[in-house]
Amino acid sequence: MSKRNSKASIIRIAPRASRIHTLESISNAPVRGPPDSEIDHEANTLSIASLTLDTPFLPLTQPRKKPANSPFPFLSLPSELRLKIYAYYFGGTDSVLDLGPYNYKRVHKFLGLMRVCAQIHSEATHFFYSTRIFRLFPVFPGRYFKSKKPLLARLRSTQRACLTVLELRLGPGWNAPPRGWTVNDTLGLKDCTAVHKLRVFVECDPSDNSFKGFRRAEGFYEGFCCSLLQDVIQGLPHLQTVEFDAWPSVNISGAMMGNLIDLVLELKHQIKWGPERGWRHDETAIALADLSAANAAQDSAGF
Repeated sequence: MSKRNSKASIIRIAPRASRIHTLESISNAPVRGPPDSEIDHEANTLSIASLTLDTPFLPLTQPRKKPANSPFPFLSLPSELRLKIYAYYFGGTDSVLDLGPYNYKRVHKFLGLMRVCAQIHSEATHFFYSTRIFRLFPVFPGRYFKSKKPLLARLRSTQRACLTVLELRLGPGWNAPPRGWTVNDTLGLKDCTAVHKLRVFVECDPSDNSFKGFRRAEGFYEGFCCSLLQDVIQGLPHLQTVEFDAWPSVNISGAMMGNLIDLVLELKHQIKWGPERGWRHDETAIALADLSAANAAQDSAGF
């Protein structure tokens, strides 16, 4: 085997060293980027919204000035529209008001409207008190039923002057009426100058045979109710109509209803019938005629 030539091997190694030197010179050479003018141009034209990852960038804008809201010209509306608005506003209150534990939530919060101004106070007060029926004596059980100061006595004289309809409910406490169920100056009936109708609702008639053995005395509650109704009628200066109504268990020919009707006829007031019991004028006239005939027969017999 022939020996390799040393010069030939040296010639082969030399190009490799030159390539390494060339690569080192290239890597050490400074990298030339784009000119500064191009960088400035891109920086000036680049949108800042493109730098955000997931949140869109909102352009900076000045908030618009909202025009000042002028107050609604409520008092400039016609009176008919204002009454409609009052009716809608007070629509959540009960039509019959009595002394009870729920008055603060159901009634008192609506009365804040009357503190707006003098004109709204005058209009809203007259509308509210003239469109509600106020109960003379409380019937809610407990301390309200035994209260010596009914709801009517708690009103101001100007508020009582706006009332148009009152209600007298007979039946609760038929064996022992509360002491607060009495007509006096504190009740303020003389201030109720606009009341033209009195509703009398009879819940029970103790003269019925089902109450036998439970009555305090024979004819006690009937006499109490007649005396109370007489004081109420005489205390109202401009009363015209007395409306009678009752539960289905109350008979118009009973002693209770007979005495009350006779009293109203004697005081020369008009009698009307409420919708609950369903009494009509023709049926009532027949029943009253039979009752009068029975009373006349008892008087002639000497009872």
